[in-house]
Order: sequence, then C-alpha cells, then structure tokens
Amino acid sequence: MMTQPGDSPHMDALPRHPFDPSDDDKLREECGVFGVIGVSDAANFIALGLHALQHRGQEAGGIVTHDPEHGFSSARRFGLVRDSFTSASIMDTLPGEIGIGHVRYSTAGSKGATQIRDVQPFFGEFAMGGAAIAHNGNIVNADALRRELIERGSIFQSSSDSECIIHLMARSLQRTIPERMKDALRRVEGAFSIVAMTRTKLIGVRDPLGVRPLVLGRLGDGYALSSETCALDIIGADYLREIEPGEMVVITGDKVESFKPFERQSPRFCIFEHVYFSRPDSIIGTKSVYETREAIGRELAKEAPVDADLVCPVPDSGTPAAIGYSLESGIPYAMGIIRNQYMGRTFIEPTEQIRNMGVRLKLNVNRALIRGKRVILVDDSVVRGTTSRKIKEMILDAGAAEVHFRIASPPTAWPCFYGVDTPEREKLLAATMSEDEMRVHLGVASLRFISLDGLYRAVGVAGGRDARQPAYCDACFSGDYPVKPTDQMARGFKLADAVEPAE
Repeated sequence: MMTQPGDSPHMDALPRHPFDPSDDDKLREECGVFGVIGVSDAANFIALGLHALQHRGQEAGGIVTHDPEHGFSSARRFGLVRDSFTSASIMDTLPGEIGIGHVRYSTAGSKGATQIRDVQPFFGEFAMGGAAIAHNGNIVNADALRRELIERGSIFQSSSDSECIIHLMARSLQRTIPERMKDALRRVEGAFSIVAMTRTKLIGVRDPLGVRPLVLGRLGDGYALSSETCALDIIGADYLREIEPGEMVVITGDKVESFKPFERQSPRFCIFEHVYFSRPDSIIGTKSVYETREAIGRELAKEAPVDADLVCPVPDSGTPAAIGYSLESGIPYAMGIIRNQYMGRTFIEPTEQIRNMGVRLKLNVNRALIRGKRVILVDDSVVRGTTSRKIKEMILDAGAAEVHFRIASPPTAWPCFYGVDTPEREKLLAATMSEDEMRVHLGVASLRFISLDGLYRAVGVAGGRDARQPAYCDACFSGDYPVKPTDQMARGFKLADAVEPAE
C-alpha cells in the first residue's frame, strides 16, 4: 500500500493570490509529466525535471516513487516546485530508484478551485501490484466514461478526467498493468501523453494523434521520460528520441520495449507548442523551439511589414519572434519593455489601488528608448485582449509616436479541449471581432496576425496547411477539431461549419 507522508495537510482549494504570477490573458499550458528509472534518489531527479517543466503548470505538483523496503510513497503540494520539493524533510519521504511526477494547471475538474485530491500522479492498487499515472492532455469523453464507471460501482476520489484511466484499468481483465493500460486507453478519446509506473516498470504512452509531447532520454544506466527535452538537460540526460504518436514504451531495467496498441492515424501534434507552450530551449523533432519561433517572426515580417523605428517583444514569450521580425525587416530590435523577474506570490498587503496597477507590476516600459518612436510590439497571441490594451497604453504613456501589434500566431478564435485552459469561446476576442475590429478595440495603429499558412511554413511545412489533411492540430485557430469534443458538444458547444477545401 502507498504511504503518503508528504501529502499536503490542507485539503481545501488554494486561494488565488492577487499577485499570482500567471497571466489571465494567456493560454495556460495544461501539465508537465516526468519520470525516471534506474537512478539513485529518483525523487531528486524528478523534482529537477518538474522545475524545468514549471512553465507547463504552476498551480500544483506531485511525485510518486517506489522503494522495495518502503513500497510506494507520494507527496503532493500546491504551489511551485521550488517551494514544495526542495526540503530534505519532504524528499527523504520519497525513497527509491523509480518515480514519476506531475505539474499542473487545472484544465478539467474544478478549475480555479483545485483540491489536493485532484493533484497528480494518481495511484491505484491492483491484484498484480500498485501503479501510478501522470497525464498531460484532456479526455474529451470523460463525462460519459465517468457516468458509466460510477453506475458500475467505481468510487471517484477527484474531479479530474485523468482518474478515469485508473478505474478503466481496474476493470480490465488483462493480467499485467501495461496490458490493462492499453485496454483502458483504447476507451479514451482526446489527447494524452502519459508517464506511469509500477514497482519495476516505467511506462510512457502518447495518443494516436500525438497531440501532446513526450520524449525519452538516457540517464547513466537509467532512463527518463519527459514532456520536453529541456527537463532532460537539467538532469544531464541524453535525449534519445520522441515517443511516437500511438506508441507505448515499457522500460524495465536496461530494456526498452515498444508497442503500438492503437489503430494508426495521421499525427496532429499541437502547433501551439511551437508558438508558446514549449520552452524555447527545447527541441521538437529535430529543430529547436527557439529557431522555429524566430522563423515565425521572419514569416510575419514578410506577411505584415510596416514602417517603424523599433521592434520590441512583449516579454518573454514574444522575444524569439521579435528577433526574427527584426532580422527579416531590418528594423532594429530593442528591449522596450522590461519584465520584473522577481514578481512573486507575496509582495505587500494588496489594496485596491495596488490591484489596479495590474500589468505594471510585471512589466515596465523603457521610457528613454521608446519616447518619440514608432514601435512594433511582437507578442505570441491575443486571447481576451485585456493585457494587450494595457501594454499599448503603457507604451503610449511613455511617449511612443505609434504602436503596431504583430502577433506570432493566427487569431485564437476557438477553445482547446485537448489539455489547454482556454476561455469560453465568447470570451475570445477573435471569436467575436474581425482583425480590423480588434485593431480598433485595442487602440493601435495597426494589428496583424501571421496567417495559418504562414505559421505552417514557419514550422517546416513548405506548402502551408493542407485543409484535407492538416499536419498539426490547429483547432484553436481553425475550429477543425481532430477528435470531436463529445462532452462539450453534449453541453451545447457548436462545431464550426465544415469548410470545403479550395481546389
């Protein structure tokens, strides 16, 4: 049985602090997963890996390990990895040479009111032994699965869609945990990159479309699985390869077995991983994310040139694209906005006046540089538009002559149901306004987004987007959902009208 000496004692939802560093006007990446096998003090490596994946989820994190003497142990905490998994008193409760970890934002379940029982990894005790699972993505038929499982006697402990996988495994008649997992995941629809563990095995799985990332690394005599390569770097692991879409790897000792348990489909990796979610020092395929974002900026400069004096990024996510725009356009690059790197969860007792400072607590304009200049601001996306308006006002208040926005992604007009915390469609600016209406709403001299074809070219698809068989999941831009969001449709969500591809 699993002991949980490190579990957080308070079971209530984490209150939102007025100085939460997360940005309400950005799409929040869903989760990050990480696991190791065959290394001493596995929990310490997992904590480092999760720290490198912190950008994928800053709400809470958890670690499960196994040791022959102590069995399974777990610790789950709200907040950042550096505040939760750095003390010896916690890490000493997580012995073993195998373990998995998870950092999260709430994308399913009780958004904004997460309880400690929703924090992964989840654990199940089966006849053949225990297993823990950490899931990155979203299950689009979770409501139907949950109803079915509850009717058959399952008792759920969390509001997370990911817990369905454990219950489906419990009902499988297969004799090994990897086979039970295959059974369970064949019932699941949506996006899943999973890192799981038994007493002796580390398991990694991606859904048939490969929507979410998962990579394999070598660490001495052991192995690591991670959402991104940047987390392999921090622990000194060698990047071996991506787990393929629809692939399951089972690692035991020094042996890596590969299985293809799902019906083969054309991959649809999330294109927004290239734009924003992944860290710029990660590698997707064979190309660095930084290089891709610079290429996006170059493509944007070709599609949407404008006479100006400076190209400035909205830090930090707009920086590589702004560099690319500057290089292609010949307009000087400048740090016109400076981010306060020490913005934390605690600051001073917040008053209404302090709260109203909003974005100024995080960003400040380099006034001497901006004054009198025509400024191109490059950002990764526009979601609600609230932050964009505030940044524009700051730039004009600092004496800029003009403000032009260039956005390194197409208009975000549709919500994501595959593991990204997206506002309801009516709250997305691009869902209700044309590009020119958004320009007027934001109050800028010009506003241009990269085209969807241009984004495809920048990520390496020379011919642009093939509407008949897109190479990526781009539903947040196109409304073309590769897996029908059945739960959301049952709640009244309307899909886009089918568009016939041009001849």
